[in-house]
Amino acid sequence: MVGASSDTKRGGLSMVLQANGRMSRRKDGKYFLYLPKNLVEDSGFPFKLTSSVPVRVLIDLKGEKLLVTRLPENRQKRRKRR
Repeated sequence: MVGASSDTKRGGLSMVLQANGRMSRRKDGKYFLYLPKNLVEDSGFPFKLTSSVPVRVLIDLKGEKLLVTRLPENRQKRRKRR
């Protein structure tokens, strides 16, 4: 279920979408972050998805949060590290 709450940390009221997801480790050792369908399809969700979208994940160690931002579509793919 998607819920809305007020966020007053930035000096005003704003709606914050929130839902419970899950992070898990796959058998191949990769990690997967699940976002509920109703959260992603909500009109307030910042990305419009039709398929896979390249993103950057930043870790805020002090606030213990993840920040996910979209990478530009025209960005060249990097080679995999070994």
